[in-house]
This record gives sequence, C-alpha cells and structure tokens, in this order.
Amino acid sequence: METYYMDLHIHIGRTMHGDPVKITASEQLTLTNIVEEAAYRKGLHMIGVIDGQVPAVQSEVIQLIERGQADELQDGGIQYGPLTLLLGSEIEVYDEHCQGPIHVLCYFPYMETMQQFTVWLSERMKNINLSSQRYYGSAIELQQKVRELGGIFIPAHMFTPFKSLYGKGVKQSLEEVFNPELIDAVELGLSADSQMADSLSQLHDFTFLSNSDAHSIPKIAREYQSVQLQAPTFEELRLALQKKDGRGVLANYGMNPLLGKYHQTVCAECLSEKEFNQECPKCGSIKSVRGVADRIDELSDFEGTREGRPPYVYQIPLEYIPKLGPKTLEKLLDVFVTEMSILHDATLEELREVVPKQLAERIVMNRKGELSIEAGGGGRYGRVT
Repeated sequence: METYYMDLHIHIGRTMHGDPVKITASEQLTLTNIVEEAAYRKGLHMIGVIDGQVPAVQSEVIQLIERGQADELQDGGIQYGPLTLLLGSEIEVYDEHCQGPIHVLCYFPYMETMQQFTVWLSERMKNINLSSQRYYGSAIELQQKVRELGGIFIPAHMFTPFKSLYGKGVKQSLEEVFNPELIDAVELGLSADSQMADSLSQLHDFTFLSNSDAHSIPKIAREYQSVQLQAPTFEELRLALQKKDGRGVLANYGMNPLLGKYHQTVCAECLSEKEFNQECPKCGSIKSVRGVADRIDELSDFEGTREGRPPYVYQIPLEYIPKLGPKTLEKLLDVFVTEMSILHDATLEELREVVPKQLAERIVMNRKGELSIEAGGGGRYGRVT
C-alpha cells in the first residue's frame, strides 16, 4: 500500500477552444493547465475534474490520449504523467423532496461510461456544455443511473448556505432526498471539519472528503486528503471510500473552518457578525447569512467525533501564509519541487536554508494547525492574523 494525495473537486473554466464551462471560474482553468499544475506543481496524485460531462472537455482528454500524453487505466481513470485524472460531473438537483437546490458530484471510471452519462444527462438538462446545471429528475433516479454505470456518487459541500443539503434554514434529513445506500462519501466543504459533520449522527457511516472546489489555478489543493491505496485508480478509490481491504482515507487536510467564507452568521448588508434574523448592531439590518457553525448547532444530535474517523488536519494553502509571496514560493519550489513536499516533508532546518527563520517557523506551525485565524462569513473568507 502507498499514500497518495488527492483533490476531487476542480472546475473547468474554459475549453481548449476558449468556450466557457464554469462561467464564474478562471479562464486559466483549462484541462491541460489543471493537470500540469496538479501533477508537477501541487504534487497531487489523483484529481477529479467535475465538468467531465461537457463534450468539449471529453474531446480534449481524447486528444491527450491520441497524442500519447495520457492513457486510460484498466481499473479506471486517465493517467497523465504521475497524475490520475477522474472524470466527474457536478449537478444541481432540485426535485419535489428537496427544500432547495443541492449540488452533487458524480464520477465515472472510463471515458465510455462518462460519454454514456452525457447522453443520458443531455435529455434531462437544458445545457450539457456548462457546469453545475439543473438536472430535471429525482435525486434517487440520478443515483441509480450513476450506480448502473459503475460510478461514484457524492453529495457536495454539505453545509454551505447555498446549493447544499443542510445549508437551508430547514431541518431536512439525508434520507428525505437520497438513498443512503447509493452514497459513496460526503464532501464537507470549506466551512466545516470532521468533528462538526460528525455532530449529525446520520453522517457517521460515510467517508468524509475535503476538496478544494477550485475556481482558479492557485486554489487547487487548498483542501485535499491523503489516501491509502495499492495504486491511484478509480477502483482503488472506490475501495478506499468503502474502507475495504486496507484501503481508506488516512487524513483530511483542510483549512480551519474559521477561514471558510460561510463559517459564522453575519449581516447580509454589512457582513458584521450578528445573531441570525436579529437586528445588526452596526447597521440595523435584520437580514442575515446563516453561518455553517450555527447551522450545524441547530442540526446536531451527537457530541464528539465518530470512533475511527481519520484525523482532520487544519492546514492553510501556502499562499495564505503571511510574508510568503509568489517569488518566495518559487524559491521554495525550486528546492522542494512541489507544494506537497513543502507542506509535508521539508524539515525546519531545510526550510531555513531557503527562507527566513520566521517564515520557516510559520510553515511548520501551519503543518501543525497552530496559526491564528480570524473567522470569515457571508461570502468573505477568514484570514490568518
């Protein structure tokens, strides 16, 4: 068994022809740029591109294979150098059982099964060429189709105020919307960690994932996980999510939930911290954006973390660390090659040979989750103080 790092939620901003896919994402987020960044700069071993239902994205993957730059693996996934690319799709579900729109992630082992899913989905979606589009059908029908095609089904960013199962101000259980037996894992989102999610007992049976939901190149791997597999393939990942045969998630690496842009409840007008639907002490507005922490407190029925849950390691991206600018990061990469090596492997002594002592100590403190944080909320990220 080996340890691999993976981030399974990365958006495509533009196709190779320049056409938009995720409209709110960077134009630099092309498939080729993503795999190059993830493989050779971030140091990831497996990524999920979640706009793989778009025919133009599939065409770009096929071109990479035809040019000999990529290969389809027998056990699922596309190998690009040291990286395995998984083809996925983020979809918006809003059927009669949902209290609001919910985003889900669907992954498939092969180009052929992804293309079959595209054909099926295009009959139930107005624009197959754009990301995160509304699906017209029930959530359970979607789950059944994913399972039929040998895919993996994961509810996305479970607690964010918008587009998630628990984000709305209503009490809605997982079983009301989904078939739990057809869920392979759940994604926490940037404003929650394992302990927060485990306060809902209905989530105890599921593997937790922490992914970046990257809308720009630098945001790739701002959250990720380490997994124990025999090889970085689709089928090995499936076994890991099921915690079978020695495979599994070893640790989640995510930002302190205080850094999430929806962690605390704030005034919808001035973004000051306030009580939900109470008058803002700063501007007097009643309108609120409910924070993830308060939302989870409302739903909580369990204290602590489920026994056997992998550790959740608070770790911020290198670009968030004060005094670590682009030029300094390039100096570090010249020596340590990838961001994963800087974050996990470089010793304090090795770091001090490249950067000033105080910055080297901050990098090590970050590794231990010891940097001070100011909470975010209302769409504004927290910050390292």
